[in-house]
Amino acid sequence: MPESKHFDVIIIGGSYAGLSAAMALGRSLRNVLIIDSGLPCNRQTPHSHNFITQDGAPPEVIAEKARAQVLNYDTVKLHNDLAVSGTKTENGFAITTGSGVIFHAKKLIFATGIKDLMPGIKGFAACWGISVIHCPYCHGYEFRGQPTGILANGDRAFHIASLVNNLSNDITILTSGKAGFTEAQRTKLHKHSIRIIETPVTGIEHGNGHLKNVVFDDGSRMHFTAVYAVIPFTQHSDIPVSLGCELTEQGYIKTDSFQKTTVEGIFACGDNTSPMRSVANAVSAGNFAGAMANMELTNEQF
Repeated sequence: MPESKHFDVIIIGGSYAGLSAAMALGRSLRNVLIIDSGLPCNRQTPHSHNFITQDGAPPEVIAEKARAQVLNYDTVKLHNDLAVSGTKTENGFAITTGSGVIFHAKKLIFATGIKDLMPGIKGFAACWGISVIHCPYCHGYEFRGQPTGILANGDRAFHIASLVNNLSNDITILTSGKAGFTEAQRTKLHKHSIRIIETPVTGIEHGNGHLKNVVFDDGSRMHFTAVYAVIPFTQHSDIPVSLGCELTEQGYIKTDSFQKTTVEGIFACGDNTSPMRSVANAVSAGNFAGAMANMELTNEQF
């Protein structure tokens, strides 16, 4: 546990965005505490892609290397714990952890990510991040030319289909109910030989997370190698909202172009602020959030 309980900045979340923010601050000699629970949302994903210099590396390998580099900066500390609550104080903020320790900081950066809400489909959670996937840029190349499903409906399904169409000529949209496409969308899907199945999906047959068949409620099965899925999410931490940070209509933490939230002194970065869920985007946003927090501290002290 860190000896001091007072810091310039507390970063909640120690994955790519949080570590990137910490590096920017550590290089400016800011006293920084990273609080991390050790449960990243991509912990089931076997390989990370679309991030130069690290393409194909396991996510945890990237994170371990990042932690080691960030903690080389003497003013950056890591506390393995869960942040459970936060309050405003006269000089900034106080964060209480699950073990009951209270830390103080002038600024906060939330890099807490989001929590995916798994549907009641047998086998879905076991395949999530392995063969049931969310992003063509992160995973699509590895499943190129393979039988591909899209578990979504309406505009979201149509959007994914347009992206995946360049990766496979065997695509089926699984709407799990009445399809919600416009006539223009249906015409374009038909033009590209993209099938639509409305029968509800009830299960996924797999081997160690690697998809074999999708099971429908009429007992039929269909083989896929990969299924893209659009599922709801919630913020992984409720502390930002409890401190007054506004959310967007989609449920992300609202930030401006400087990664500032709607509460003075609080920044946010990574998956909790953007639908672009990638390592590259998280690193970029975290680096910028750290720099902007440092700029605020500089303006207040200089």
